[in-house]
Amino acid sequence: MTYENLYTSEMLGKISLKNRFIVAPMTRITATDDGSATTTMRDYYERFAKGGFGAIITEGIYTDERYSQGYLNQPGLTNKNHVETWRNITSSVHEFGTPIIAQLMHAGGQSQGNAYSDVTVAPSNIPPKGEQLGFYGGSGHFDTPTPLSVDDIKEVRHSFISAARHAKEAGFDGVEIHGANGYLLDQFLTDYLNHRNDEYGGSLENRLKLLVEVIEDVRNEVGEDYTVGIRLSQIKVADPAYKWPEGEKSAKTIFSILEKELDYIHVTEPDATQSAFGEGTKTLAAAAKAFSSIPVIANGQLGDPDKASNLIGNKEGDFFSLGTSALANPDYPNRLSTGKELKPFDFESTLLPLAYIKEHELKEEIIRN
Repeated sequence: MTYENLYTSEMLGKISLKNRFIVAPMTRITATDDGSATTTMRDYYERFAKGGFGAIITEGIYTDERYSQGYLNQPGLTNKNHVETWRNITSSVHEFGTPIIAQLMHAGGQSQGNAYSDVTVAPSNIPPKGEQLGFYGGSGHFDTPTPLSVDDIKEVRHSFISAARHAKEAGFDGVEIHGANGYLLDQFLTDYLNHRNDEYGGSLENRLKLLVEVIEDVRNEVGEDYTVGIRLSQIKVADPAYKWPEGEKSAKTIFSILEKELDYIHVTEPDATQSAFGEGTKTLAAAAKAFSSIPVIANGQLGDPDKASNLIGNKEGDFFSLGTSALANPDYPNRLSTGKELKPFDFESTLLPLAYIKEHELKEEIIRN
């Protein structure tokens, strides 16, 4: 296959991408102790720009200096120093003509490392399933979180507003609201984690209320001419088998309600090409395409270019994001277009013992346009 359809240009909201390749958000715990971005992070993101990706979505960036941080040495966007250190990265990436989007994240009850608090918060006092991730510095079960009051929820909303404003000041081309993988906004959406009896709990529409409010808040802050997206998933860091209770019916409600103020939806599954709701059902990306009218980014085992090309060709997604395949091949688009062999991902050397950016990742030669 020639994969020509992967190299066509397309709009992602207000951003023009030269191809359909996007770097997926990946936690790399390489910020300073106070959440400032580093020169190592700059070099890391710059390599994807040199390597030909159409756009980059950052790792999750925490939004306040209270409860949002999920991992020690995770970067933030909460103060002027954060803005300035991220501006070094956005400027460097822009030198290669590559857009970069900030993913804004509140970890909620799934936090396993926070420099500002030993307390975790969530919709209800129900801890996430499973155990903390060792290669992100955690161990053991998650703590039982403190339920958020309505006033606390207002503070969460304000933190996303402030972080979005800081992202714009730092030179990002857009923001992605992290509503996936078991973090706070997804906790509100998830039936077994949200046992609230107020307007934020109960029905699916009520459990979507905070997500809708955050999207509207961010849109009002950044304006109509700035790209705003959201990442959604069924799976969670601590519960990879989870499915939305009513399958495609839930998907229709979720995508149709959330799309209104958004420029794109970014969905992730273990395998983006597999039925998401049981045998014979749509993929999650295809459901997002069917139940919304905005561009869809698909994520999940799309490092095989045949699978990615078929997904784009079948109009089950408009773009696709690469995680581990991008780590193994920061020049993936250029490498594929020149017929060079794609390198396999080495989990141990890249993410162990901790998932910080390793020196060897920055020294490997990449193919440039």
